[in-house]
Amino acid sequence: MMHEMKMGEGMTCKCGHHKVLPGIVILFGLLFLLGTLGVVSPEVVNIGWPILVILGGLMKMMQMKCTCC
Repeated sequence: MMHEMKMGEGMTCKCGHHKVLPGIVILFGLLFLLGTLGVVSPEVVNIGWPILVILGGLMKMMQMKCTCC
């Protein structure tokens, strides 16, 4: 039987930097979608996706220093 967790005031983090990594993942998906649809050139996709992966990795490394949650 699964337990239901109720969100209390202390259970959620209000820091904006926790939303950066999901935003990078969304941009990653949009980049490939726009490349598939022909909106952006293949060169932009080939340059853009490694940059987004690097940014995501850097943000994940910086997230380890978070003391708010």
